[in-house]
Amino acid sequence: MPRSVNAVASRARRKKVLKATKGYFGRGKNVWTVAKNKYEKGLQYAYRDRKAKKREFRALWIQRINAGARIHGLSYSQLMGALKKAEIDLNRKVLADLAMNHPEAFKAVVEKVK
Repeated sequence: MPRSVNAVASRARRKKVLKATKGYFGRGKNVWTVAKNKYEKGLQYAYRDRKAKKREFRALWIQRINAGARIHGLSYSQLMGALKKAEIDLNRKVLADLAMNHPEAFKAVVEKVK
C-alpha cells in the first residue's frame, strides 16, 4: 500500500511561511529550510521585543518627566514622591506627554505638588 501524505496541508504550510518571509535577504525568502528557520527566529524576536518595547517606553517617559521636573527645580524622584503624597494619580505616559507637549499644564501639576 502506498504511503499517504497530505500534500495539500504541507504545501499550504510552506506557502504561509514563504509569504511571511517575503522581503527577507538572500535565500531567506525563497529556500524552504532557510525561510522556515528565519521565520521561526523572527517570531522569537517579535515575542521578545514586545516585552522590551514596554521597558524602553517606560525609560523614555522617565527621562522626559525628569527633564521637565528639573526645569522646575525638582528631580524625578522628588516629583513622583510628591505626586504620590498629594494623591495625584497620573501615570508616566501622561506626565511625559504633558512635559513634552504641554509645558504649562505640566507646570501646573508641579506647582500643585510643591
